[in-house]
Amino acid sequence: MKKALKIIGAVVVVLFVGYTFYFLWKQSQPQPVVFELVTPEQRTVQKKTIATGTVEARQQVELKPQVTGIISELRVKAGDRVNTGDVIAVLRVIPDMSQLNDAQSKVESARISLEETEREAQRSQALFDKGVVSREENEQKQSELAKAKETLTAAKYAVDVITKGSSKRSATVNTTEVRSTMNGIVLSVPVKVGTSVSGSSQFSEGTTIAKVGDMRDVIFRGNIDETSVDQLQTGMMASITIGAKPDDRLTANLEYISPEGVLQNGAKVFEIKAGVAIPEGVKIRSGYSANAEIILAEAKDALTVDESAIVFEEDKPYVYRLTSKESDEENQKFERIPVELGISDGLCVVVKSGVDKSMKLRGRKK
Repeated sequence: MKKALKIIGAVVVVLFVGYTFYFLWKQSQPQPVVFELVTPEQRTVQKKTIATGTVEARQQVELKPQVTGIISELRVKAGDRVNTGDVIAVLRVIPDMSQLNDAQSKVESARISLEETEREAQRSQALFDKGVVSREENEQKQSELAKAKETLTAAKYAVDVITKGSSKRSATVNTTEVRSTMNGIVLSVPVKVGTSVSGSSQFSEGTTIAKVGDMRDVIFRGNIDETSVDQLQTGMMASITIGAKPDDRLTANLEYISPEGVLQNGAKVFEIKAGVAIPEGVKIRSGYSANAEIILAEAKDALTVDESAIVFEEDKPYVYRLTSKESDEENQKFERIPVELGISDGLCVVVKSGVDKSMKLRGRKK
């Protein structure tokens, strides 16, 4: 009995040791590499580029005052529709003291000059009545008197313009009123009643009272990377997606491509503009962020394969065709075939020659 137990124990030990060695050997063997299989398919492939930017009114103006002052009245708010000539705001003039002093000094000088000219004109008239001076000389003195009166009147009106923004002579022109210069919608009013504003001049741009734009004519303004700009041409169609309206896709026509790039976030970008067609019932607000998708090239109903099936060796493209049985995954065998490629959309690539729809091609590793 003891002898039998010893034999059984020895057999168990031998089997255990043998299994251990087999397991270790099995683990040390390389696992077969299994690839997914892809089949060429007929697809429509489009090569696209994306430009980021905004949609805005093609025509928009910033309305600025002609004089420096304080806003006493605002007659519009953002979103209001205005016409050319409508009053946007009314100002209370704050006169420039140096200009006012100069204007008042000219008034005083004109008054002194007028008084002297009046005396000379009166003497000339008296002498003319006595026949001492000629008619021509008297008429010259009277003309000088009229000019002196006009100079004084003009000087007084200049003081009125500086202090009030207008004068009796230029009653139709009131520099204290800021008027719209176009038909459109008020896009923004960045000031409030009581805000001090400066007038536009050759030395200053002036304070913007309101911005007006025509939202019936909208453009997309964006930037495109230098790697794609040479493939663009004016007249190309673009599909516009607005961030605030993801369900609305608008069409646009590329109208402008900047000839000069600018550095932005470490990369050169070029400005583009495209006229956007606004469908009936779609409301667009100026400044919406948007993306323009532009089709650079298209191949319709072309034979394509997944990008994963293409291998570049020695700078030439190849595919690997399955030559073994499809069911025998552990012993897959492939044949290398050169191919000619067309355009790619990043997922699929057009294959012009080298494959057909009956082939099974090597894809990614499983």
